[in-house]
Amino acid sequence: MARILIVDDANFMRVTLGSIVKKAKHEVVGEAQNGAEAVKLYKELNPELVTMDITMPVMNGIDAIKEIIAIDPAATIVVCSAMGQQKVVVECIELGAKDFIVKPFDENRVLDTIDRILPEVQRQT
Repeated sequence: MARILIVDDANFMRVTLGSIVKKAKHEVVGEAQNGAEAVKLYKELNPELVTMDITMPVMNGIDAIKEIIAIDPAATIVVCSAMGQQKVVVECIELGAKDFIVKPFDENRVLDTIDRILPEVQRQT
C-alpha cells in the first residue's frame, strides 16, 4: 500500500483524511499544516502520494505544488480543497497535480481517486 503525506491547515481534515486512508491500509507517513512544511516533509519522507489543501498559511498549496514538482517532477499530488473553482482546479492540474477532490469530500471518492492514481504511479516506477 501507499505511503501518504497529508497536507491541510485544519487538524480535523488531516485526521479525517488519515482515518480514510488508513482504513484502506495505506500508511500516513507525515502530516503538514502548510505548504512550507509539506515541501520540507516531502524531501525527508519521499511519500508515494501527497494530499494537498490549497488555502493555508505560510505557503499555500499552489506554491507547494510548484516546489514539490520542481524537486520531483514525478511527484503524485491530489488536491483536496474547498476551492473548487474551475480556474483553481485547472491551475493545479497544469502544475502537475494528478486530481482534485472538492471538500467536503466523500470517503469513497477519496479512496477511488487514490486507487485510480496509485496503479499509474506504481507502473511508472
